Parts: sequence; C-alpha cells; structure tokens
Amino acid sequence: MTSKRTYTFANCQIVDPVNASTMTGNVVVEGEVIRSVGEESAGLRIECEGLICTSGLVDLSSHLRQPGREDSEIIATGTAAAAAGGYTAVSAMPTTEPAMDHAGIVEQVLRLARETGRCDVFPVGAITKGRAGHELAEMGAMHEAGVRTFSDAHHAVVSSQVMRRALLYARTWDAIIANHPEDTSLTEGAQMHEGAMSSRLGLKGSPREAEEIIVARDLILAERAGARLHVPHLSTRRAVELVRDAKARGVRVTCDVTPHHLVLDDSNLVDYDTRFKVIPPLRTPDDIAALREGLQDGTIDAITSDHAPHPPDDKDHEWSYAPAGTVGLETTLSVILAELVDPDACPDKRGNGTLSMAEALALLSSGPAKARDIEGHGRPITAGEPANLLLFDPGVIWSVVGDELRTRSRNTAFEGHEVRGRAVHTVLRGKFTLNDGKVV
Repeated sequence: MTSKRTYTFANCQIVDPVNASTMTGNVVVEGEVIRSVGEESAGLRIECEGLICTSGLVDLSSHLRQPGREDSEIIATGTAAAAAGGYTAVSAMPTTEPAMDHAGIVEQVLRLARETGRCDVFPVGAITKGRAGHELAEMGAMHEAGVRTFSDAHHAVVSSQVMRRALLYARTWDAIIANHPEDTSLTEGAQMHEGAMSSRLGLKGSPREAEEIIVARDLILAERAGARLHVPHLSTRRAVELVRDAKARGVRVTCDVTPHHLVLDDSNLVDYDTRFKVIPPLRTPDDIAALREGLQDGTIDAITSDHAPHPPDDKDHEWSYAPAGTVGLETTLSVILAELVDPDACPDKRGNGTLSMAEALALLSSGPAKARDIEGHGRPITAGEPANLLLFDPGVIWSVVGDELRTRSRNTAFEGHEVRGRAVHTVLRGKFTLNDGKVV
C-alpha cells in the first residue's frame, strides 16, 4: 500500500477567496486534499515566504481548438498555458472543427484532457448544430456526457424562438445557457466599436445597442422560463445596468468580463494593430468605468480570459481580414493585479485600485466556479478541501512577450505591457502542474 505524498507550503500569505479571509501560515497537502491550514508542518517543506496561496483559478472561456484547429492550439499546449497562468480548471469552448455539438466530440475532448491536460477541462457544448443558430444541437446527449453549459461561443443565437427553446430545454437539467450578446443585423461588416474613433479610422462600427438588445431579450426569456442564463464578456455600460436590474428582480443570471475590456479601449486601434481586434470590440473609457463598477458592486460574477489563439498566418493580415481574438490564460492574473489591485493595500482591503486582492482572486476562482457549477474548484482554503491551489508572487514585475508564452499562438493584446504578479506553483489535486515557474 503506497503512502500519500505529503508536503507543506510554509510561511505563505493565505488568501481564501470564498471567505475573503487572510492569514499567514502553512498549508499542508496530503494526497489530493488539504490536510491542515495553520502552524502544522509535515512531509516535504517548501519555503513560500512572500508568496500568496489561494484557490486555483477557473476560466469560463478557453478556446482550446482541438480537434480541428490544431494549428491554433491543442489541449496539451492550452492547458500548459493555463497551468502557467495559475488555472486548475478551464471551460473548453465549442470552437472545434467540426463544432462541439454532439456527445462524440465532447467525449473526445474529455479523453484528450485526461491524456494530455495539465488542468481540469470542462467542455461547453454548442447550443445549435454547427453553431449556426438555427436548430438545437444534441443537448441531452451532451449533458449525459458531462456538459453543464451550452454556448455557440462568439456566434450569437439571434433567433428568439431558438433561444427560448434552448432555455426551456436546459432548464430540464438546470443547465446553463451562455449566449454571445450580439444582434448581428446591426454588426454585419463591423470592424470595431462605433464611435469617434471608427469614424476617424474609416472602419464600420459595432454599436453598443447590438450587445444591449440581445442582453435585454435573453434576460426577459430567462426570467419567463425560470432558466439559468450566463452573459459572457460584457462590454458596455448599459449591458451592466441591464444585468444589475435583472439580478435585483431575482433573474437567475450570472455574467463575466475579460481583462482586455477592463483595461484597453478603442483608442488602442489607432495604428490598425490586429492584436487589438477582439469580440466584442474594445469600447470606451466610460464603458470601462462601468465594467469596473460592476465588479465592485457584485453585478459581475467573474473575470474570464476568453483565450482565443490564432496562428500568425491568420492574425498577421490587414485589419478587415484578420480574425478577432487574443490569448489570455497566461496573462489574466497579472493584468488584473497590475491594473485593478493596489499593491500597497491589505489583501482584504481596497486601496486606490478597484478591487482588494481577495475580491480579485474571488472573481478569478470561486466566482466563475459558482457561476458554472464547476465542482472541486474555487473552494475555501481549509482542511478537507481538494488541493487545487495557486501560489504566486504578487510583487514580481514583468513584461508580456508573446514569443515567450506557452500557448501555441502568440496573439496577445498585452504585448509589451508591464504587468505584476506571476504564478510560481499550480497544484491540481495535490500534484504540481507548475513547479517553481516550470510547467510539469
């Protein structure tokens, strides 16, 4: 009978994202679970003074591309990037080829994740066949295969009839519908946010109303159906207000926002750099302020990377032909710490930044896990819980260089940005996936 491996993360600053509590002490891991938190030390002792220990991060939108677009990403490289960024769980979007719209592809993704993955992978099934928005996919079979959330990724379900049917059907298993909010009749041919900058650059703009109309409609349909709705990657002030009002009415809705929509605006597009071409488009400073307000008051449940890798041959085109998307699994934590958390504030207090350390970590771990019923992740740092952990150095300053990232593609919107904080150890059920900064 083999003994359980035991080791101690010693003298770390422990930030529990669930209870918003902080302390300095040891975390003892035995086998797959946390044995104790406090003064005990057992097994191999790993000195962690100056590091923060928290729950492993959880991502709600990772485009791992496999099967079908292995030139962009594969599960092995995507989850290696996740481990390097501090994630222990990611949601694999249905942007495979063919689309993940039936149980066979779900099972293939789960098998590849078991064989090559460095974090837990939770497949997101397509709402409609081929992500075309017309006919419901095999949702029941995918649910039996383990799917809890359904989405057509960056393809919106524009038909109200189809969306209503999807919500009613998903309610059967209390599953979640995550619909991309975009009325495509308003955005056909659009290349960026509609405003003064789009006029200056001579590019057709995507109006805020395109997002807000679909958010409002989906909230109405979800409320009437009593179904669960997740609104992904909010980007406008009015969309945040719509979700805030719906939550106050008791609508079963959650939502998320990306780092790039919290930090970058449409002025970044002045040189037509395709690194900044994303979906939804970068908006304005006023929208950014509203998104940050939504984080502060609890309207927004999670921060997601929306990791969307594209090979250089695709991304390095003139603006109108380049695909939209940016990678983010390795940079999300660091961007949020640099831009939204005051380094001089106590972990459980807000300083001059938007968020306290504890609030930021909750939005990256326990918030997304709760929003999508991702079990075993985003849990309290306490004895008996699964040892899904992240230890990171909150003080290290580094510059983002796409060519140094572990993802297969290099299209980062934060190229050259100086960011703060970096994962040192990532632990999945007691096993290192990142050890001393090196992917295992």
